[in-house]
Amino acid sequence: MQDVTDSAFWNLMHRYGGADVYWTEYFRVHAVSRPEKWILKSIAENSTGKPVIAQMIGNDIPSLIRTAKELQQLNVAAIDLNLGCPAPIVYRKCAGGGLLREPQRIDSILGALREVVSIKFTVKTRVGFASEKEFDTLLPIFAKHSLDALTVHARTVAQMYRLPVHYDLIRQASEAMPCPVIANGHVYSAVQAQQLLALTKTRGLMIGRGVIRSPWLFNQIRQQLRGESLTLPTGREVLAYIRALWESQASFDAPEKIQCERMKKFINYLGEGVAGNFLHQIRRSQSEAEFYRICGEYLDHDQPMKLEPVAVGGEAGF
Repeated sequence: MQDVTDSAFWNLMHRYGGADVYWTEYFRVHAVSRPEKWILKSIAENSTGKPVIAQMIGNDIPSLIRTAKELQQLNVAAIDLNLGCPAPIVYRKCAGGGLLREPQRIDSILGALREVVSIKFTVKTRVGFASEKEFDTLLPIFAKHSLDALTVHARTVAQMYRLPVHYDLIRQASEAMPCPVIANGHVYSAVQAQQLLALTKTRGLMIGRGVIRSPWLFNQIRQQLRGESLTLPTGREVLAYIRALWESQASFDAPEKIQCERMKKFINYLGEGVAGNFLHQIRRSQSEAEFYRICGEYLDHDQPMKLEPVAVGGEAGF
C-alpha cells in the first residue's frame, strides 16, 4: 500500500506475527524516473527475515525494462507489476488500474518484462476498469506470459473499495492460470479468510487494510487453518499497538498536528473495528494528547476485541 508499507510498518507487523511475504510501495516508473530512495531503503533495512517483492507502476516499456533490471540487483524475491491501483491520479496517466482499459498494451508490457526479468515475475490486477466482464479478456493475456504468480483484487477500478467483491472471478483465475493465484480484497477475519481460500481455490491471501486494523490477523488466520482457538487482543493490547504504530510513523521534526493527521490514515481502518463513536471522535482530534485521550476512553480495558468491521454481515467495504 502506497505511503504505508515501508520497512517501519513491516517491522511492526512482524512483531505481531507478520506476513510470509512483503510487497514494497510501488516504484513510479517513467522516462526520467529513478527508483525512490525511501523504497530502496525499505528493501535494504528489511529485518523481518521474510522475502520482499519490488513493485513497479508505469506504462513506458523501455523505462520498465530499465527499472526491472536495476531492481533485480537488490535483495528482492520478485518483480511485481501493479495493474490495480485505483487512484484517479494514477489511472488517468494510464498506469496501475488505468492500463486495464488497454489489454493489448498490457500484453506488450508483460511480454517485454518477462524477457528481462530473470527472477520471479508477478502481477497484481483488478478484474477490470469499468466492468468485471472485462476479466474474460484480461485473463488469457495474463495466462500467456509465464507469470510466477497473479494477485487478483476482485473489484473493478471504478469500484474503488466498495462492495461487492467478485470472488467468483478469483476462482475463475485459479482454474485458468498455470501459476499460483493470490486472492485480495476485503479479507477481514480468520474464519472468512479460510472460507475465501476454499471458495477461490487460491494459494494465498494478500491483505492490506485488514492488518492495519488488526495486526493479529496474520496469526489468527494461521491458527484458524491449524484448527486452533483464535488469540484475540484486549483493548489495552490494541492501545499498545496504536502507540507502537504512532512511534513507527513519527516524524519528530513535523508539527504535532501533522503527525496526528498521519495517524488518522491508519486509524480510519482500525476504527471500523471499534464500536460506538470512536472513529467519529478520533477524526476530529487535533493533538497527540486529545488523540490518546479518545483512544484511552474506548480501549483502556481488558475485554477481548475481534476488531472486525462493525458492518461485517452488512455492507462495509474495504
